[in-house]
Amino acid sequence: MRYAHAVADVRAAERELMARLPEGALMQRAAFGLATVAADMLRDAGSVYGSRVALLVGVGDNGGDALYAGALLAGRGVAVHALLADPDRAHEGGLSALRDAGGRIVADAAVLDQADLVVDGLLGIGGRGGLRGEFARLAEAAHESGAPILAVDLPSGIEADTGEVSGPAVRADVTVTFGTHKPGLFVDPGASHAGIVEFVDIGLEFPPSVEPVLENLQVQDVRALLPAPGRSSHKYSRGVVGLAVGSERYPGAALLAVGAALRSGVGAVRYSGPVDVVSSYPEVIAGGGKVQAWVVGSGLGRDDEAVRRLLNVLATDVPVVVDADGLRLLPRKAFERSAPTIITPHAGEAAALLDVTAEQIEGQRLEYVRRLAQSYDATVVLKGPLTLIAGPQTSRVRVNTHAGPVLATAGSGDVLAGIIGGLLAGGLSPYDAASAGAYLHGATGLLAARSGPVAAGDLVASLPLAWHNIQE
Repeated sequence: MRYAHAVADVRAAERELMARLPEGALMQRAAFGLATVAADMLRDAGSVYGSRVALLVGVGDNGGDALYAGALLAGRGVAVHALLADPDRAHEGGLSALRDAGGRIVADAAVLDQADLVVDGLLGIGGRGGLRGEFARLAEAAHESGAPILAVDLPSGIEADTGEVSGPAVRADVTVTFGTHKPGLFVDPGASHAGIVEFVDIGLEFPPSVEPVLENLQVQDVRALLPAPGRSSHKYSRGVVGLAVGSERYPGAALLAVGAALRSGVGAVRYSGPVDVVSSYPEVIAGGGKVQAWVVGSGLGRDDEAVRRLLNVLATDVPVVVDADGLRLLPRKAFERSAPTIITPHAGEAAALLDVTAEQIEGQRLEYVRRLAQSYDATVVLKGPLTLIAGPQTSRVRVNTHAGPVLATAGSGDVLAGIIGGLLAGGLSPYDAASAGAYLHGATGLLAARSGPVAAGDLVASLPLAWHNIQE
């Protein structure tokens, strides 16, 4: 599991650690990690010795990290030039170290045009709002130079706690983050500015009372969650999932969701609807019956019959996944159920549920996924390039980074709903079913893409191998 912590908690952990270390030791740890990544980037591009690095230096510790890292690089034969956004407030110790190592402080941004690497140390995790004044000018000049950009802890101009981008901001190729990940590196639009994120352990520790803001499941975490049949298992003990999806107008949604559910680890699948799914999947049990979870909404339509099917499922006492058309038909006020609910909106559907714009959702995804979970007393899967999962009883959010743009294809959401429903029926909690389901969904896309352009049916076909790879 990878974790991201709030800025206030990072600051507290840094203070506690600095009290136990010699003065300046923590910054030296960060600078060494930063210089190591910078040297790796230069080596990959050709050579460390004789290369040219430009530092964009702001104020405070972020600029100090950049300056001390620059001094280490200068000691390895790199020509290092530092541009100071605010010369009167630059880190004095870092400036002295850079000069002593042979680095130069310059005022002419033309050095960026000759740079093999630009290090962004303008603003750190305490920055608020977009870049302004000289900070914005230097960032723009760095982008225009075409040199790769390495960000210190967080691309300047990104809100560390939320990933919001409210003005000009650096777009990095690589970001080195220290001690813990920052939420803004996992949440769009900030995450799209971070490039490849490299983690440097500087020894920060967080007490049990301090919870991370974000969790990012890794393959071993998903492996531990996936249900596995035992020697005494039978089809009913493994779980039965029901699907009230598809319609005469949208039969494909039923086939995709059912196909995914069949490959989600459950013992049986029941289908309730007008689509002939048995011809394609003879394993399916047609009609109603006892289930451990329901999936409703995919391809449901929005007529009176669709409303009836949705309300019938919501009236049950088992967990329910509501997707697609079902989201458009949900009551706009919190509805009471005796069992958990999972909703799976994209930005447009989330906007309709909260009566805001899709642009607001995309600009503040962390804020709105939490608001949805509270407003609808549901576990929320806010779909996107980085899918967020939030529950109604906690402020902690999970993020799925194991995916790709190939999932942006018609029917992909139907597959995801089927996977999550199957995992729910198999005994996972709503939070875990949504999290593991999003990871599996992403894994199917990565596998399917190996053969070329991907259709949703390819995701269904890739599920068994994706499951196998995670277990192995």
